[in-house]
Amino acid sequence: MGGSPAEAAQRRDLRTPDDNAAPARPRICVLAPTPLLVVEIADSQAIPGRTSSQADIHLHPGGQGLWVARMAVSLGADVTVCGPFGGEIGPLVAQMLTTEKLTIHGVTYNGGNGAYIHDLRGEDRETVAHMPPFALNRHELDDLYGTLLVDALEADVLVVTGAEPADVLPASFFGRIVRDLRSAGRAVVADLSGEAAVAAAKAGPTVLKMSHEEILAAGLAADPEPASLLAAARALVDHGVGAMVVSRAQEPALLVTADGAHLAEGPVMTPLDHRGAGDSMTAGIAVGLGRGLDIADAVRLGAAAGALNVTRRGLGTGRKDQIERFAQRISIEEMSL
Repeated sequence: MGGSPAEAAQRRDLRTPDDNAAPARPRICVLAPTPLLVVEIADSQAIPGRTSSQADIHLHPGGQGLWVARMAVSLGADVTVCGPFGGEIGPLVAQMLTTEKLTIHGVTYNGGNGAYIHDLRGEDRETVAHMPPFALNRHELDDLYGTLLVDALEADVLVVTGAEPADVLPASFFGRIVRDLRSAGRAVVADLSGEAAVAAAKAGPTVLKMSHEEILAAGLAADPEPASLLAAARALVDHGVGAMVVSRAQEPALLVTADGAHLAEGPVMTPLDHRGAGDSMTAGIAVGLGRGLDIADAVRLGAAAGALNVTRRGLGTGRKDQIERFAQRISIEEMSL
């Protein structure tokens, strides 16, 4: 079978590999463009000796890339995170991550990392303050790209997550790293939105995951109906994406490949905190591919990780044994539209 090295790698990523090729502990490299600090203010009345006027305050490292990395560690992967750390907050976040069983390869960042302050004392999470990070300058972009490229070439799977706000990294950065890793025969799972998702899609990632809201916001589909989302996903697959995964909140996720379209269906959980479900799903897919699973079984593992994560208070957290057992309850059913 002919084709470019990237096309050959795409076919290899989506088939069931030999058992001998599957690593016991997959190596996952995660691009985390915007690591941040999350400060949470919680009700302290449940703590003996505390009054209603006092608060319980927690500090957490956060951001999409870190939540993906945390779940990948929970699933037994060796995880390296590449991202910028600087200003007053960056060193603090990096230090906090030393307890997360992650390898951190950071680059200097004069602008400084961002932060959120959330108040959890009401019925809903309230954002009290948000300090967004600054865009990386050209020297910082070069350092981040080189660090990421070298680490990703030594990994089984690269996970590319987005920046928040989007202008921290140019969209071309995502397209370039996906193209270079695919040309080198490495699997790439991209969880992106907006212009970054479009740039990555053109470079042909192994898997591109987007929510249905992100597909609508990017103008790729006219409405959230399954037929419209399916048409958008098929168009991206036709243009080089190995597999499209479309998450749809409480509805079954769509899996679209050149071989057809499927629904990932399973028990619907009552959410304690819906945030982090998509990132956990991305981590499960990446770890599954790193283990040597085919795309359907990798999505099954990802769907289980996402479903169980909404039942927990910690974003990107879970227990490997529970997730793997729950994955047996996720079915991948062919769509009939």
